[in-house]
Amino acid sequence: MAAPAHAPTTPSAPEAPTAATSMPSFEPTQEGISLPRPPVFDTVEEERLHRKQQLAGAFRIFGRLGFGEGIAGHITVRDPEDPDMFWVNPFGMSFRHIRVSDLLLVDHTGTVVHGNKPVNRAGFVIHSQVHKARPDVVAAAHAHSVYGKAWSSLGRLLDPITQDACALYGNHAVVTEGGGAVVLDEQVGRQLAEGLGERKKMCFHRNHGIFTVGKTVAEAAWWFISTERNCQAALLAEAAGTPHLIDEEDALFTRKQTGSSFTGWFSFQPLWDEIVRTDPDLFD
Repeated sequence: MAAPAHAPTTPSAPEAPTAATSMPSFEPTQEGISLPRPPVFDTVEEERLHRKQQLAGAFRIFGRLGFGEGIAGHITVRDPEDPDMFWVNPFGMSFRHIRVSDLLLVDHTGTVVHGNKPVNRAGFVIHSQVHKARPDVVAAAHAHSVYGKAWSSLGRLLDPITQDACALYGNHAVVTEGGGAVVLDEQVGRQLAEGLGERKKMCFHRNHGIFTVGKTVAEAAWWFISTERNCQAALLAEAAGTPHLIDEEDALFTRKQTGSSFTGWFSFQPLWDEIVRTDPDLFD
């Protein structure tokens, strides 16, 4: 019998597999046809430029989807040469206007070492602690999107009520410490990093919103976009009635197909292709 709509996902839902047992990615449907893969670079200069271009593009996409609210929100990506530094958006600049040349390089103390614009202190506190705790995290994303904010106020995990929601089944968390307050305390940033643990890809900061991580900018951005849509679907479903939950076996099977770092990266590619065509000035 399905759990009632108000019941959170079982806390003991299986964790995501470790790197040694990584999830399989989508297979080609025809012999000789393969899917694109994340690029590999010969130099750190080439990789740095690529990461910055992806970051500027992700901001443009977030802005287009309505995730840029006022002065809130930030996405970060590690510098490939100095992983203790990360690139981030300037404080108070519209997501829809960000170009590669606008991005700031910030060190682990929050000092801007490249760029001439201010940085969001609250964004630095959270992201720096996550990057410090999770060496595997290359990029992290947070914004004050409407449905993510609404769902976070419930202090609940997302239930597996749709195929899309299963991508992060058992692989996300709720962090309550410091929820709702502007995050200026490093301890709150550490608690959020602890909530993500060693492998989780997303957490809800209660009364605040969605925080996602990934091995690429594309992956972190996709988990944010997908989670926002899953929050919207969950709120609509629960407003209409009592959703039926997908059983654990099917939820885990779906996660194996749709919850890997590769599928996160690949799912972002159509959005990347669109923004490259419509906003070529992001490369300036």
